Amino acid sequence: MAKDKEFYAAAERRIEYLTIGFGAAGAIAARIYWGGRMGVGVAGGAAIAWINYRWLRQGVGTLARLAVAQAGEQKVNVPGATYLKTLGRYVLLILFAYVILHYLKLDIVAMLAGFASNVVAIFVELTGQLVWKREGSQSKS
Repeated sequence: MAKDKEFYAAAERRIEYLTIGFGAAGAIAARIYWGGRMGVGVAGGAAIAWINYRWLRQGVGTLARLAVAQAGEQKVNVPGATYLKTLGRYVLLILFAYVILHYLKLDIVAMLAGFASNVVAIFVELTGQLVWKREGSQSKS
């Protein structure tokens, strides 16, 4: 069981690093091909994607710990702060996006491209796990 926790924790860290890496690479590419404002837009979107992933992971971790701690009880007690943090996450992300789009006047397409860095990171992690699993199972055969 501890080995599973280590495996998933490592995968979550890799997704964070890959999100940052793909976001930076996308921002550099956008800067080179379409100009500085597009590069900053991609970087801003990638930053929002990273923050969103990190906060989502922390929220799910908190709920999982609460579920395990209160296993077998008829009514589960979820602190109000957990609900506020979840709602606050969405409010902050919307505020970040609003500031980037309204005040900094960055392109929404660039921001969405940066936000997609998280999707690419998850896809790369899943693909890597499939390849590593296949290599590991072939060497045992």
